[in-house]
Amino acid sequence: MEFVLAFQQPAYVHELYADPLQGQQVSLAWQQYMGAMSAAGVMRSGAQLDARNGRTVRVQDGQRQVQDAASQPAHALFGGYVVIDVETLEQALDWAERSPASSAGYTQVIPVLPAIRA
Repeated sequence: MEFVLAFQQPAYVHELYADPLQGQQVSLAWQQYMGAMSAAGVMRSGAQLDARNGRTVRVQDGQRQVQDAASQPAHALFGGYVVIDVETLEQALDWAERSPASSAGYTQVIPVLPAIRA
């Protein structure tokens, strides 16, 4: 089964990268985590996201409204995701528990459904 692990972290985590030592520690934790998933053969794809420069689009009364991420509450930022392929939900939850995001923020585990074909 495929699952998306979506990494949500508090905004302050991005500020840690400004400090060379703390930034290196955070980067190393993510490298080790991604390396472990890769070595286990469960990671299918993934990407880090630039949440601070994202946009939110809403349509109200037929008009598009765009809000940049900098003006939104910064309680948590969607920092990235991976798609994993494991046998059970429990295994997906185990991988989510190991995520560096789960200690500072949280990791969502979302089952991937088959694509709808026309």
